Amino acid sequence: MSTLAAALGTTALAMPPATAPAPPAPAASAPTESQAALTKGEIKAMREFKMLDFNGDGKLSRTEVKLFPRLAAAFDDADTDKDGYVSYEEVRAFAAKYRAERDQQRAAQAAAPASSPRP
Repeated sequence: MSTLAAALGTTALAMPPATAPAPPAPAASAPTESQAALTKGEIKAMREFKMLDFNGDGKLSRTEVKLFPRLAAAFDDADTDKDGYVSYEEVRAFAAKYRAERDQQRAAQAAAPASSPRP
């Protein structure tokens, strides 16, 4: 699995589609009031994003992800606005796209043995 979503952890794949921009989580260990409505997976994904955002500008640059080959390989796909950075919202959108593609592949694999004749 060589995607941005995989590099950020499988919890990013479990996140629901984005409805509004979500800033990276604060460093505090206890959830804040604004985080109360978020799932544990979303909180973890936000924390991981913030961990990778070395300079704290709210976006990931190629320099920040170059130590993570999976992340670096998926950078261009995730950078949908082609500004040279990947925002948290772009990560969420990429994870949703990846999840949909993965689900289609699994469905195709599950259907393949049922439709292929046995010798």
